[in-house]
Amino acid sequence: MITLDDISMAVISLIRLGAVFRFIYCMICLQSAEEEQARYKKRAKNTVVFYVIAECIWQIKEIVFFYYGA
Repeated sequence: MITLDDISMAVISLIRLGAVFRFIYCMICLQSAEEEQARYKKRAKNTVVFYVIAECIWQIKEIVFFYYGA
């Protein structure tokens, strides 16, 4: 039986993998597309910001569950 914890672990794994692959894709495009470097730099920066926010939300959820014993 799949529990809520299993689903949340799968979702956070997908978020981590997606952010890593998106960052790698932006870095590859950054090297090849010289006229669009500003766009890909901004996309790479936004990917890092998204990842940091997602990890913060994940940690806050863990703290709340630990504190309230859920």
